[in-house]
Amino acid sequence: MSHMMIKKWFAVTSLFISMLTQAAYAQKRAAIVVKAGTSVARVQPTMWGVFFEDINLGADGGIYAEMVKNRSFEFYEPLMGWKVRQSTFHEGSVLVQNRKEESPTNPRYLRISKSNPADTLSLTNEGFRGMGIKKGLRYDFSMQYRLPAAGLQLRLELVNSAGRVIGSEVLTPAVTPGQEWKKLAVSLHSTDTALRGRLNIRVEGAGVIDMDMVSLFPEDTWKGRPGGMRADMIQMLADMKPGFIRFPGGCIVEGRDLSNRYQWKKTLGPVDQRQLIMNRWNVEFAHRPTPDYFQTFGLGFYEYFQLAEDIGASPLPILNCGMACQYNTAEVVPLEELDPYVQDALDLIEFANGDVNTKWGKIRADMGHPEPFHLKMMGIGNENWGPQYIARLKVFTKAIKEKYPDIRLVNSCGTDPNGDRYDYLNKELRGMHADIIDEHYYRRPEWFLQNARRYDTFPRNGSKVFAGEYAAQSDRTVSVENRNNWQTALSEAAFMTGLERNADVVEMASYAPLFAHVDGWQWTPDLIWVNNLQVNGTPNYYVQKLFSLNKGTDVVPALRNNKSLAGEDSLYASAVIDRRSNELIVKMVNTSATAQSLQLNIEGVKKLSRTGTLTVLGNTALSAVNKVGDAVMVVPSDRQIEVKGKAVDVDAAPYSFSVFKVKLSSTEYADATK
Repeated sequence: MSHMMIKKWFAVTSLFISMLTQAAYAQKRAAIVVKAGTSVARVQPTMWGVFFEDINLGADGGIYAEMVKNRSFEFYEPLMGWKVRQSTFHEGSVLVQNRKEESPTNPRYLRISKSNPADTLSLTNEGFRGMGIKKGLRYDFSMQYRLPAAGLQLRLELVNSAGRVIGSEVLTPAVTPGQEWKKLAVSLHSTDTALRGRLNIRVEGAGVIDMDMVSLFPEDTWKGRPGGMRADMIQMLADMKPGFIRFPGGCIVEGRDLSNRYQWKKTLGPVDQRQLIMNRWNVEFAHRPTPDYFQTFGLGFYEYFQLAEDIGASPLPILNCGMACQYNTAEVVPLEELDPYVQDALDLIEFANGDVNTKWGKIRADMGHPEPFHLKMMGIGNENWGPQYIARLKVFTKAIKEKYPDIRLVNSCGTDPNGDRYDYLNKELRGMHADIIDEHYYRRPEWFLQNARRYDTFPRNGSKVFAGEYAAQSDRTVSVENRNNWQTALSEAAFMTGLERNADVVEMASYAPLFAHVDGWQWTPDLIWVNNLQVNGTPNYYVQKLFSLNKGTDVVPALRNNKSLAGEDSLYASAVIDRRSNELIVKMVNTSATAQSLQLNIEGVKKLSRTGTLTVLGNTALSAVNKVGDAVMVVPSDRQIEVKGKAVDVDAAPYSFSVFKVKLSSTEYADATK
């Protein structure tokens, strides 16, 4: 054999051995075929969003940055949240007064009388489970007052939990003529940090002063707006880039009875003219009483629309349909008396979209936003059910569609994803050709794993689905033992691959509830937990964020043995392309305790980038949680991954959610949606 023949023989043999080795290696890896050139469904821009409700101190004591609780003395107990201290007791030195005829929405105020300059008298406000005070930050104090004669001054103090003053300022209010109310404002600067601080107001000298709307805001509100929102909490939402924000709830839309329902028109205008009501979560759970939970509406519908605009989300307001919560009073408005409720819906569209020459468009403009808010959808009712809901919904639908045919309506499908209530509503709503049907599921993690194919068999035409409220329950619904552990988040990730895979059916989805204060919650689990100084994303938050940030524009098939992956060998998968960034994004969930070797075979494109990005979220302990103030146990990590031609080797770690992204060189996609 010649030298040349020997060389050729070695080359052929080496190639053959290499091919055998690669084939054997590939056989060890489970192959997932991703048909990146075939779009089977369009992903709506609204697909992944957030649902805000004022529960768990979500608004007052939460995203609304006001630090003074019961600032206008309108709680059922007028001095709740306040403590009066005086060295010598004098009957009538601190009195709650009422001016109902001249100020019916904010009638109460505090009158302080002090006759002896040597006596000490002070008011202390405890805040919402304390006040979070940051070192070096400015705090803006204001109040409304009346002072008939000189002689009094006020010493303002920021105090930590040990009683040490960490910021102070002295005010000498000017005398006010007659019965006129004036506003007094001053700024304090903190010299230290306190998790559970307080505000002291020391009354020095002698005289009489009336006080109302006593307020304290940090300077670092969202976008620096005076009287605005807590920036770190809103940043968590902005970081998700949600497609929509649903507001203001939830059960507070319904109210315990109709007098307790949310009425958006009463949340507009000057803050001191917005009438406070009891938050229905105040008395909902005997095991989590919250007697100091009220809605001041400093955060109202104007602010909600503004927030949606700020974070680039479509607004989704939910309105009462003439029914109170059916778990409470189940009070309903007779059909012949429903007109004011329907008019509220029509007026809201005008408020959001009308030009400045319309009645409600002018009100929006006068509040500082002449441009429309571009409202495209609204919800009628929340978790309502039965024939009484359908009857009222038909009245709303007819009136809204006649005047605003392009507004899409979200309709309630009740409280559960199955059962007689669900079956009745689903049939009726589809018969009405409802735009969007709002489905809710609070279930054990096993339910989410078993229902990853829930929407595979839903009709592709007609009504679309809004997965409006969902959260895996580690114990059971309404249990105080529920935890935002990794098991619940992993099961939600698996379920969400099914939502994404069926984007031609499911147009929107949001976890619920959104926020919870560690010392003031009524319901768990929740997406984001906070204390007065810190904010913490749960494992569930990072799952939602990874889906939202990797939304894509088109669903493409991700198949194993020519079938979508929805639990086979404990694997779940979905894939999208993003036409804007020209990327392929594959989401994979491994719910088993064993690592799995996968090979992604990408079809339908000419060429891939040589490297991609693999983001992995996971923990080998299903019980792992992220606690406010502690080390974060479940957080995403990124690394580069090599791409060999059109094949990508991916190792799915035990109990993990992985997102693989790679640039595509071709933009020529087949489109099965046409």
